[in-house]
Amino acid sequence: MGDFVITEKGIITKLVGGFYYVEAAEKVYECKARGAFRIKGNAPCVGDSVEIGIPDDGYCVIESVLDRKNRLVRPALANIDRLVIVASSAQPSPNTLIIDKMIATAVKKGIEPMVVISKTDLKNPEELYRIYKNSGIKTELFSSKSYDAEELRKSILAPGLTAFTGNSGVGKSTLLNAMLPSLTLETGDISQKLGRGRHTTRQVELHKCEQGYVADTPGFSTVDLQRYEIIKKDEIAPCFTEFIPYLNDCRFTSCSHTKELGCAVLEAVREGKIEKSRHTSYVAMYNEVKDIKEWEMK
Repeated sequence: MGDFVITEKGIITKLVGGFYYVEAAEKVYECKARGAFRIKGNAPCVGDSVEIGIPDDGYCVIESVLDRKNRLVRPALANIDRLVIVASSAQPSPNTLIIDKMIATAVKKGIEPMVVISKTDLKNPEELYRIYKNSGIKTELFSSKSYDAEELRKSILAPGLTAFTGNSGVGKSTLLNAMLPSLTLETGDISQKLGRGRHTTRQVELHKCEQGYVADTPGFSTVDLQRYEIIKKDEIAPCFTEFIPYLNDCRFTSCSHTKELGCAVLEAVREGKIEKSRHTSYVAMYNEVKDIKEWEMK
């Protein structure tokens, strides 16, 4: 490699075949990462702010990764401001447990969660909309048959980095194309036999827009959430932010908020102040991790 003559700060927008594409100084540079990152097990990922060395010949090199405010392990993505979880009202049917796991993961990492219910022309989304709206989560509706691209951008995109995820077939790429027609992302068909779609996004990539950047991700699988984004049992309840006003009012300080007498959270569920499906998801998540030892999470 040649002598490094310039150092620039930029953002990683794509990773392909071991090459990082860094947007810096209004250009995109193809870079390699120093081996030290691999040795430390802290490889750069899309969304990272980095310093790169630009030589007079040879490959550009990522010299350092600047401080991250958050990071998802799989899909690997850093510095997310808003996570938009796309769920379809039908074809495929929404899975509230997966939605709630993604919301909890976002809250745990200091990311603003948002739910967009798609395919509202296929089935009335009223019940699903009510669940998340009543839970204090920003929620929007989308139909590819009728929409205003400008209004979508205003209501869904956040300043900084907005990431989109959701199960296959929910219309994530369709939504992104509707908001940002220049993306022309591939969309997938739904299998009529299985009632689910095929993933069309194969890698994480950032796309620049007026608000900042949009990240289209391959989506979270149930396995990924359970393996890479485990939340400890005592940390789950605050990730359901509508539980927070009740957490200190339980009869027992060791309350798990699953079945105990004198549980203020359960009382709020009975009174309709907390949506029953949200509490059902909480209990499922709690039961999944309650017997996992601390060392097993590392």
